[in-house]
Amino acid sequence: MKEGVLIYGCYGYTGKLISELAAKAGMKAVLSGRDEQKVSALAGALNLPHKAFDLNSVEQTSEQIKDFKVVLHCAGPFMYTSDIMANACIKAQTHYLDITGEYQVFENMFALNDKATAAGVMLMSGVGFDVVPSDCLALYLKEKMPNADALDLALYMKGGRISHGTAITVAENLGHPTLLRRNGKLVEVQNGKVLRQVEIDGTRRTGVAISWGDISTAFRSTGIQNITVYNVLPKKVIDSMKMSNYLGFLLRARFVKNFLINRIKQRPAGPNETERQTSTSMVWGEVRAKSGAVYRAMLTLPEGYTLTAHTAVKIAQSVLEKEPPSGAKTPSQVFGKDFILQFEGVSRKDLA
Repeated sequence: MKEGVLIYGCYGYTGKLISELAAKAGMKAVLSGRDEQKVSALAGALNLPHKAFDLNSVEQTSEQIKDFKVVLHCAGPFMYTSDIMANACIKAQTHYLDITGEYQVFENMFALNDKATAAGVMLMSGVGFDVVPSDCLALYLKEKMPNADALDLALYMKGGRISHGTAITVAENLGHPTLLRRNGKLVEVQNGKVLRQVEIDGTRRTGVAISWGDISTAFRSTGIQNITVYNVLPKKVIDSMKMSNYLGFLLRARFVKNFLINRIKQRPAGPNETERQTSTSMVWGEVRAKSGAVYRAMLTLPEGYTLTAHTAVKIAQSVLEKEPPSGAKTPSQVFGKDFILQFEGVSRKDLA
């Protein structure tokens, strides 16, 4: 009988937060990853069992995970690691969760929907800050305006900094255009070109379109055909995004990416505990109908990595306790629009 959760990539910045919270919650978990020394050290500190293995092939990986009810995959960049793990989960009939925000991974998971359904396996990417809160807000707004034709979401972070894993993912995507959802299709636009003003935290701020996971997930959760996700960023960052349009050929070069990744690894791994406790994040959302009607709402949230640990552990625990639906799913499709409200420090507000 399958039981327990395998946390793969347990010793990365976010994986470690998730592993610590899983241990604290008394979850039946086994820690895992590629590096035996790092896995065993963390497992010993948390008094949890462990196993180390690499993602060499679907067949070998399925043998490693076949006894688990669910895998919580935390080892990115997920564009390189998720395909083997997800297909291994389908082969082993083990449910799959991950914490990605990469739209490519979401699209790949939805492409595996039929295989997962046939195997009785649920595939759910984005069980962290990417994309649980925004996905829940998108469904909330859709239910407020069932005839909505367009959805805009905007992200705003107050304090904190990004982890090595997030920064490396950004580096891997440099040189590529921004994607939006238009008339149900993913379309490319120049980086830094699509801007809008949003009022967040009592101030009008400039958001720039980014290729956030909701261009994939919110489309499935709501059926809305036109979706843009913005990130509120400083002007100098937006200007850099615009400049990247002329340097794409260089930014896509492997030697440039490797240089940037090496620089990233020399920096602090992510926000420290004080930064995580004092930082906050917000997700603003707006739906529009062809009639001109508009509805807006906003979520106020804890710091992103802290929230990721809590939502990921909660979703994994839910899968352990109750058999989930099979196929590729979004968080709000399975757990509903109010799922995010149960976590400490989360509130939702309707806006004028």
